[in-house]
Amino acid sequence: MPIKKAVLAAFVSFLILSCGNDDGPGFEVIPPRALSEVVIEDEAAIQEYLQTHFYNYEEFENPPADFDFRIKLDTIAGDNSGKRPLIDDVQSISIEVSSEDFELEDNETVTHTLYYLIAREGTGNTPTAADSTYIRYEGSLLTGVLFDGTGDYNWQYLPFFLRGYGQAITKFKAGSDIQVNPDGTTEITDSGIGVMFLPSGLAYFNGTPSGIPAYSPLIFKVSLGLYVEETDYDNDGIPSILEDLNGDGDVTNDNTDESEERRLRVPRLPNHIDPDDDGDGIPTRDEIIIDAQGNITFPDSDNDGIPDYLDIDS
Repeated sequence: MPIKKAVLAAFVSFLILSCGNDDGPGFEVIPPRALSEVVIEDEAAIQEYLQTHFYNYEEFENPPADFDFRIKLDTIAGDNSGKRPLIDDVQSISIEVSSEDFELEDNETVTHTLYYLIAREGTGNTPTAADSTYIRYEGSLLTGVLFDGTGDYNWQYLPFFLRGYGQAITKFKAGSDIQVNPDGTTEITDSGIGVMFLPSGLAYFNGTPSGIPAYSPLIFKVSLGLYVEETDYDNDGIPSILEDLNGDGDVTNDNTDESEERRLRVPRLPNHIDPDDDGDGIPTRDEIIIDAQGNITFPDSDNDGIPDYLDIDS
């Protein structure tokens, strides 16, 4: 026993001495880069891609009999040296991104530009960035490496995906009727088809899901089939897009009762997925008025300028 105790004491002393070493763990923790630094690199990489690649626009302009209406991207070189570059076809959207969106502490707000191309305009209407869409997509890096995709159409609630992706989808029109192919897959008549190019600040930034390298611009080919107009995800009577209180097109950062949720240490729910937006115990649906035509009125019972459904004191 004395020998065992001596060995144990020596081992414990070794651990204490090791833990006291100021060198820390055997790896280096790299802090996130600044949005303003990365956005410059992303813009340059996307611009280079747009100037050196093309899509199969000739097939979309004059569809052959067996054309599957899928976008194909390729390099302008060799036999393709005379093709029209993507830069001549894309349109763009500018979006303000805050460093707080990625929990950065440098208090930056940086303008990011995403590019989109409409290869076939749909015949339906256009969804908002807070709608549920029936969509088929394929995601890749600028190198062409695929990281995600759906072989068939699937329902996708846009606020649950990337901000830039949702904003780009608002530029597409949906299709009309659903057709079931002989192999069981789905096709949408006259769906809106195109491709988008997102800087990392409108995608995963320093995140690395599904093997995507940090700070990667992304490409998404999309076919927008259908969507639920005025989607009300939490069924509180208010369409999700109307829960974008700060008007930035992003419903995920609008949370009226966040301070109360923090105090109670309960999950923090943005208004679009919270059936009680002000956290007063009264469901939002019971604090608004919806008439027979679906028009919504927002009572303010204490006349303080804040509608009841957002006022915990009402």
